[in-house]
Amino acid sequence: MSKLFSPLSIKGVTLKNRLVVSPMCQYSSVDGFANDWHLMHLGSRAVGGASLIIQEATAVSPEGRITPADLGIYKDEHIEKLQSINRFIHQHGSVAGIQLAHAGRKASCATPGNGSKQLKPEGAGWRTIAPSAIGFNPDDDAPHSLDMDGIKKVISNFKTAAQRSVQAGYKVIEIHAAHGYLIHQFLSPLSNHRTDNYGGSFENRIRLLMEIISAVLEVWPENLPLLVRISATDWADGGWNVEEAVQLSALLKQAGIDLIDCSSGGLVPYAKIPLGPGYQVAFAERIKRETGILTGAVGMITEVQQAEDILTNEQADLIFIARASLRDPYFALHAAKQLGDDIAWPLQYQRAKL
Repeated sequence: MSKLFSPLSIKGVTLKNRLVVSPMCQYSSVDGFANDWHLMHLGSRAVGGASLIIQEATAVSPEGRITPADLGIYKDEHIEKLQSINRFIHQHGSVAGIQLAHAGRKASCATPGNGSKQLKPEGAGWRTIAPSAIGFNPDDDAPHSLDMDGIKKVISNFKTAAQRSVQAGYKVIEIHAAHGYLIHQFLSPLSNHRTDNYGGSFENRIRLLMEIISAVLEVWPENLPLLVRISATDWADGGWNVEEAVQLSALLKQAGIDLIDCSSGGLVPYAKIPLGPGYQVAFAERIKRETGILTGAVGMITEVQQAEDILTNEQADLIFIARASLRDPYFALHAAKQLGDDIAWPLQYQRAKL
């Protein structure tokens, strides 16, 4: 059997293969509610054979949404539809995961189809929050710099969202600390100019993330995996860098995190990112090698043999696919055929098995 289709057990969850559907925003919600689009989108990738399906960045509070069309898990009424979706995913042999997120200063934006510009509070938007009053774009309204009460509220929102995630039936949580959203804004000195216990030194800049993890672990079952997505570098001078990412990952392992999902960028619009096939794999490899924590590789991994080679060369433990999964919901079924692995197809599709 190929490495790509070998199982991986993390705590009490066994993934049937190493292919993970990465969280991808669908911009299809009203007031944070999931609907039949999300059932179709997430469910079809479970039918398609991926082992872990991570739901798009799901806001822990209304003001934490990137756009008004984002999913949320900030009220109990959201749970019922999410339970239905997760039951379907589990019925088809995949594991349902959720990415808990707060967009911080990158919140209150129009959807990509409508220009992605910041929405103003006097219109369809709201006042954003951040570690410091520094906007993402030069023409954005400055966010409100969080005081201690605001920080406590963010931590509480993540904890409550984790409790609702348990009720909704998720078996994996990924905390979103990447792509320039709120937690990443605290990590990077480019967006965090604070002079209190949440700014300045490395230890202070990681404090919010560590406190969120501590709060989530109070309510998340011990036998279920907890992941963190990080940007391993800002790709910008004076910003968060890979050395700090390695140092953070070692501390996250000690804190009880099971895997680091290794992405990059997103903090500043002027970052110069050297895009290319597998351009972020080296981050997953270095973090895995230097800390011993499990890692996931993500970013322009589009070919089956490319994914297999990453695993065979022990550069990462899981392969997160995003756009490749949008193009082909059955990526895993087709990958198994290409690698010569005989895996189960859904009963309803057996007569079409390649």
